[in-house]
Amino acid sequence: MAVDISKLVSDVKERISLDELRGKVIAIDAYNTIYQFLSIIRQPNGMPLTDSKNRVTSHLSGLFYRTISLLEYGAKPIFVFDGMPPALKRKTIEARIARRQLAMEEWKKAVKEGMTEEAHAYAMASTRITKEIVDDSKELLGYMGIPWMQATGEGEAEGAYMTQSGVAYASASQDYDSFLFGAEVVIRNLTISGKRKLPKKNVYVDISTERILLSRLLERYGISRRQLILIGMLIGTDFNEGIDGVGPMTALKIVKGNGSIEEITKYVESKYGKQLDVNPKEVLELFENPEIKEINKEECDALMNSAKPSESKIIRFMCDEHGFSPERIKKFTDKLIALKGSSSQMRIDKWIK
Repeated sequence: MAVDISKLVSDVKERISLDELRGKVIAIDAYNTIYQFLSIIRQPNGMPLTDSKNRVTSHLSGLFYRTISLLEYGAKPIFVFDGMPPALKRKTIEARIARRQLAMEEWKKAVKEGMTEEAHAYAMASTRITKEIVDDSKELLGYMGIPWMQATGEGEAEGAYMTQSGVAYASASQDYDSFLFGAEVVIRNLTISGKRKLPKKNVYVDISTERILLSRLLERYGISRRQLILIGMLIGTDFNEGIDGVGPMTALKIVKGNGSIEEITKYVESKYGKQLDVNPKEVLELFENPEIKEINKEECDALMNSAKPSESKIIRFMCDEHGFSPERIKKFTDKLIALKGSSSQMRIDKWIK
């Protein structure tokens, strides 16, 4: 589970126009974004888009069209893919697999019974990212001339580091873990803005692009980043389960009322009769000193400037291999080339090993 500090963030987030990202490098959490595309871009019964060989293509549609839209606003995206997850994340990963398998079974049952609304909701919950989906995503981005890099560890940690070092203006992710990793600026809803229907309700809500500053979040509650991490730990992160019955506001009071990890754990054990399921110092270390791949501004600029789109490869990959409309793909490819420059082979060997 990603940490849920939405109640804390709600007071400091601001709606922005994509025009405000013009000329700015945005480190995009690739797995998070691909997951959003796979979840949202579906048929009414929940089936994802597929090609003639029954290969999922929802993520390709999202990456192609919505990345070009970002370029039209003048943003400079660089996709960051997760590396090896920490050992402490294994339990979370196993739990996610189990939940998705259960959702898959419920989806099949709902489809069989003609329950379209329920089927769509279960289908979204069953979304998973396979190695094939990741490989296809990287291949398409390469043909589009959109730079990407492979993180050593968590993609969110890499994106956070890039904002701290000035390589990127912001990290783009739906998850709030980015703040615990120290992202200075986080952009939410970067590629999924617009009207969205609430599950199982005939209600539509406007999803707009949001910007959240870590400094403003910490100042609002008078806490340090370390205290924010401790709050996350009490709620639950990808690396620990948290304490049942402790939400963001309660966690805030506990952390501000107790000075150290030892005092916090002692208080929680006394108040709730429970302990954190892992060593809190290990979780703290994962957020404060995560594994990252160092990249400076010059290297990032070189990576972006060397990335050029190839019309022939895009057409072959999207149309010949995956059955997208040649007319529509050609139209957007022309737009992409006008935005990015002439066709040439992308060179990013240093960053994809």
